[in-house]
Amino acid sequence: MVIGSLYAQEDTLTTYRFSLQEAIAFALENNYQSQIAQKDVDKSLKQKWEIISQGLPQIDGSVDYQNYLKQPVTLIPGEIAGGEPGTFVPVTFGTEQSMNATGTWNQLIFDGSYIVGIQSVKTLLQISKNAKTKTDLQIKEAVFNAYGNVLLNEESVEILENNVAAVQKNYDDTKKIYENGLTEQEDVEQLEITLIGLQNNLQRSRRMREIAYELFNLSLGIPVETPVVLTEDLTELTMQNYDPYLLQKEIPIEENIDYRIAKNTAESAAIQVRLQKAKALPTLTGFVNYGFQGFNDKFTFFQSDQEYFSQSILGLSLNIPIFSSGMRSSLTQQREIEYEQALLDLERTENEVKRQINMARNEYEFSLENYENAVRNLELAERIEKKNEVKFFEGIASSFELNEAQRQLYTAQQNYLQSMLEVLSAKVQLENLLDTRTYDNEN
Repeated sequence: MVIGSLYAQEDTLTTYRFSLQEAIAFALENNYQSQIAQKDVDKSLKQKWEIISQGLPQIDGSVDYQNYLKQPVTLIPGEIAGGEPGTFVPVTFGTEQSMNATGTWNQLIFDGSYIVGIQSVKTLLQISKNAKTKTDLQIKEAVFNAYGNVLLNEESVEILENNVAAVQKNYDDTKKIYENGLTEQEDVEQLEITLIGLQNNLQRSRRMREIAYELFNLSLGIPVETPVVLTEDLTELTMQNYDPYLLQKEIPIEENIDYRIAKNTAESAAIQVRLQKAKALPTLTGFVNYGFQGFNDKFTFFQSDQEYFSQSILGLSLNIPIFSSGMRSSLTQQREIEYEQALLDLERTENEVKRQINMARNEYEFSLENYENAVRNLELAERIEKKNEVKFFEGIASSFELNEAQRQLYTAQQNYLQSMLEVLSAKVQLENLLDTRTYDNEN
């Protein structure tokens, strides 16, 4: 499904138009990692039935056909056939050809491992669902950052283009003034240095913009050469994600996705302990088979006059583990140690999640404050640069003073753009840590 408007280009490529939320929704459907994670959930559903079906009736059939190209010979005492005692007579038994068809019904009656396996089905499925949820959160963060990075590069190119145009005009005007003998050559050269630096930065930013678009396409799961248009600008997006109230949000740690994944690991380890213990229990299986056999010296098995002899067996099989020289005990102890490790990791994860949430809050709060400062600094730098430009052409300020004011402005511009990107990045990191979504709620 394509999110956003689209239209055909002359080069037959489709151009996609995305807002940020449309891009995230598109990526959750089409990103390669998202599709792989969904396949894992689908596979777990199949594994669920695989485990359940092991305790259900199993029916097998077999058909065997034999043709003795050379029948085996058996020696019998000669006196049986009227010969001399001590001699042997070669004879053959049976027919040259035979066919045997059998159907067998196998039924598991009791197996402790199967009972534990049934109990593990829910955990097995939950592991893949939580992994899908984690993948979706990672994709959301990747798209968030890629979208913002494209907008940053777009605005950076636009700002640099305006700066190049402004410095080019100053350079041209100053050069004419110099040619009229009203200023020094050094003033012209100083502006030329600034202009060359800006032009280099502009070319670099244009290349970075192309790379940013390719990374954005990869995050969506579409070919890198596909044209895309982003329908939001960086300032608009920053204000949408300027949310101080998020700093006050609290969730139970147990609902954090990383904690849930660690809990799944502990539950899986506990199941392995029970599974190993269950292997010490007896297993009981039953079977019923029915078959028939036909014999002939020629292949007449599909003719109506062929005679068949039927047979049927009912049986039980009880397998009792008695002595393993300590192997089962050793394996059980290993699984118990792994379970203890999983519980320790669960405790570590709980504390790590708390630390990450606190850090993400601090990072987001700092990004909001940094953005406000960057806005103020940009306003001041623009006024200072404008005043120095006026002073320079009035002969009051030197080219060095103008150059310093310009450098200060360019730094403030880049800091302003970067501060907006940091707001977006810090916001999505904190949101993901506080996200309590589950696979079932999403679907």
